[in-house]
Amino acid sequence: MHYSAPRWLPGGNLQTIYPATFIAKPSVRFRRERWDTPDADFIDVDFVDGKPGQPLAVLFHGLEGSSDSHYSRAFMAAVAARGWSGVVPHFRGCSGEINLAPRFYHSGDSGELDWILRRLATHRSAIGAEKFYAAGVSLGANALLRWLGESQHQAEFIDAACAISAPLDLAGGGAALARGFNRIYSHVFLRTMRTKSLLKLDQFPDLFSRDALMQARDLYTFDNIVTAPLHGYRNTEDYWDRASAKHILHDITVPTLVLNAQNDPFLPAQYLPKSAAACVKLEYPEEGGHVGFATGAPPGNLGWLPQRMLHFFEGK
Repeated sequence: MHYSAPRWLPGGNLQTIYPATFIAKPSVRFRRERWDTPDADFIDVDFVDGKPGQPLAVLFHGLEGSSDSHYSRAFMAAVAARGWSGVVPHFRGCSGEINLAPRFYHSGDSGELDWILRRLATHRSAIGAEKFYAAGVSLGANALLRWLGESQHQAEFIDAACAISAPLDLAGGGAALARGFNRIYSHVFLRTMRTKSLLKLDQFPDLFSRDALMQARDLYTFDNIVTAPLHGYRNTEDYWDRASAKHILHDITVPTLVLNAQNDPFLPAQYLPKSAAACVKLEYPEEGGHVGFATGAPPGNLGWLPQRMLHFFEGK
């Protein structure tokens, strides 16, 4: 399936911002469960209940995303239309309520994905799903690729995977988001991340410096203060290097689609890996933005991306 951007939507920034902001999201009926985590915390998991025996598809959202993100709703609406079952697990603190543990989530959160996916494997058995597919978007895509590469053959209870707009090289992406117009994305992320971090300091007053947090103006600084130390990394450089999915693409053994637009402002084309394992399809269309891929006449629609993902799954 070839992607061509509409002529009325030129450039990577418009192709990123417009779909996320101005295209109507389809309605999806979710059923929420709260799961206790192995470390005495919780996550909220939103389900779409399909027909017995039909495939189960899980979607891991991006940085500060949720089941209400435009890509989540678009994908889950397409899943529901097929009669499949779907699920969107929320990363810690992303479901509308601050989590309890002295941690959040991060791009290399493969351990978190492992227990979620293994619990969902039990759900798959309970509903008799013939296939089990996993997808990730942006941060969730990078974390999914990390899990696939680290788990190797132990990940093969998943039938196929899709990674959409993954920040495969976190340092390259971080540098891109610190320049020019792209700083607007960092500002949007930091607005909610700072609010959550202040709530976390109410729970754990000595977890990190409140003053340093309030002075953070880019993702590099925020990750140095909050993300890296809370999740076992020495600093931002250590986190961005060790958590980048580019290192493990040759270790993946599950059929996987890696879809990144070359004009994605979050990860310029120069940072896209040139090779991967034989079972990994690297698909780099010239346009599409970051998790955009809008099509059609104005006001446009979000249908191409979920159809591309489902087309890949159905071929495996």
